[in-house]
Amino acid sequence: MTATPDRTPPTDSLEQTLAELVDDFDLLGDWEQRIEYVIELGRGLAPLDDADRTEANKVPGCAAQVWLAVTPADGRLWFAADSDSALSKGNIALLLKLYSGRSPSEILAFDARAALDRLGLPSALTRQRANGLNSMVGRIREAALAAG
Repeated sequence: MTATPDRTPPTDSLEQTLAELVDDFDLLGDWEQRIEYVIELGRGLAPLDDADRTEANKVPGCAAQVWLAVTPADGRLWFAADSDSALSKGNIALLLKLYSGRSPSEILAFDARAALDRLGLPSALTRQRANGLNSMVGRIREAALAAG
C-alpha cells in the first residue's frame, strides 16, 4: 500500500488548477526554467512504497521507468507515483497535481491534451518523452474509466 498521502480533495476545479500552472509557466519564461520547475515538482512527490513498484503499476511507453498507483476512495481517485528519471518524475507530479483527488467523471471530462498544449509541455519534450507523458495521461484515464 502507498504511503498515506494527503487525502484532502482539491477545492479548485481542474480548469483553475491548470490556469495556476499556466501562470506559473508564463512567469518562468524560457523552457530551461520551465523544465527545472517540472523537475522541482517531482522532488516534492511523496515516496512510493516498494509494494507499489510492480509491473502492473508501470506505465508503458515511457523512456524511463514510471510507476503509477491508484487508490479509489470516497468516489475519488488518489494517485501516487515515482520514476527513476527526474524529468519523468516531474511530469507525473504535474499530472498528479491536476488529477489526484478528482472524481472519475472530472478526469474523463477534462481534455488533457489541450491542457498540456496550453502549458506547451509536449513541444518542449523529445518525442519519446512526449509519448511517455501521453502514456501517463492514458493510464490515469484508464483508471477513471475502470472506476467510473
